[in-house]
Amino acid sequence: MKEAMEIVALSRKTSRLTALEIMESVFNDFIEFHGDRSFHDDKAIVGGIATLNGQPVTVIGNQKGHEIKENILRNFGSPHPEGYRKALRLMKQAEKFNRPVITFVNTSGAYCGVEAEERGQGEAIARNLIEMSKLKVPILSIIIGEGGSGGALALAMGNQVWMMEHTMYSVLSPEGFSSILWKNASRSKEAAELMKLTAQDLLGLDVIDFILPETNKEELLSQEHILKDMREQISSTLKELSTKTPEQLVEERYQRFRKY
Repeated sequence: MKEAMEIVALSRKTSRLTALEIMESVFNDFIEFHGDRSFHDDKAIVGGIATLNGQPVTVIGNQKGHEIKENILRNFGSPHPEGYRKALRLMKQAEKFNRPVITFVNTSGAYCGVEAEERGQGEAIARNLIEMSKLKVPILSIIIGEGGSGGALALAMGNQVWMMEHTMYSVLSPEGFSSILWKNASRSKEAAELMKLTAQDLLGLDVIDFILPETNKEELLSQEHILKDMREQISSTLKELSTKTPEQLVEERYQRFRKY
């Protein structure tokens, strides 16, 4: 079994599947929407509508790049407030047209620059949490890389929350944890073990509901295999969630997070 810091390193690899690659491979007829109708289009968040087995869905995710130029364009997957407001616009549209919402989370956290704070970063994240808690359609959230702090949680208030095998989900990074607790960032490996941030840890703690495998008998699965499995698992889960009434979905989501 891999150590926690190894998982952290794997979650940050630039070769990981991106949100757009998943949206275009797992779903059909994907159309990307842009902008928050207020300030501008934050390229760290991507989203739009698609179909899955003929069913319309809304898909939203943090987008990172495979190389430095795209990562700069995408702000390394760290959204500004308008990114979260774009996500919320798409979620409210999904509710209006009774479309399930699937989110793909991969961010070290919300962008913490002065301009983001000036435009209401905290309010944007809080607003997403409030509105997602009340959304009357199924929400499935999947951690596909880093799941960092409130910046990740703002897209992860789902009826179910999944993690890919080599991903992390935590209130902050191991480096940040060790810097705050021990005033020494070099103890990040020790911090990672204490933080219980891996998929196996969080499944055991009942924080997540399912792990999407990336290996079989310690051999890495191909991206095609992972995408095929993801499509099948999402299809099955949406069928199950779609049988529930809006009131059931809201109550079950509330109870899921209330138990923490």
